[in-house]
Amino acid sequence: MGASSSLPQKSLHDFTVKDSKGNLVNLNIYEGKVLLVVNVASKCGFTNSNYTQLTELYTKYKDKGFEILAFPCNQFMNQEPGSSQEAEQFACTRFKAEYPIFQKVKVNGPNTTPVYKFLKASTVGCCGSSIKWNFTKFLVDKHGHVIKRYGTATSPLAIEGDIRKALGET
Repeated sequence: MGASSSLPQKSLHDFTVKDSKGNLVNLNIYEGKVLLVVNVASKCGFTNSNYTQLTELYTKYKDKGFEILAFPCNQFMNQEPGSSQEAEQFACTRFKAEYPIFQKVKVNGPNTTPVYKFLKASTVGCCGSSIKWNFTKFLVDKHGHVIKRYGTATSPLAIEGDIRKALGET
């Protein structure tokens, strides 16, 4: 889902997505915030470290204009097999996630969700535009433009300096 298909989106804020319960969320509510957009999974080898560090970053910077947008994805070895609500419950219960967990999405292939088409078109990773694995991260500025893309192996804490810079703290 997104803005009119006749007008190409120029900002992440131009999109509407669904939350874990299926309710529409216009991403323009995040205008003025630095965002970290992440495709998440509950049964991945990177789950514990990424969720733990994402929660740590969120706690540290949420009051400074930082938000994490987590999109569960089951495209990589079926590592997010449950429903969107189960993915949210997992993150919130096990990792104390207070940031939004949205509806499950496709990040690759013909059914890629429009938000991920936009993110991938804005940056190119090590494997071209496709997402290689769970926990690929996109740092987005206050105007909804992608600053940088980070692969799975880049831990959330490793990009803290870039988050601080985007927040204007350096």
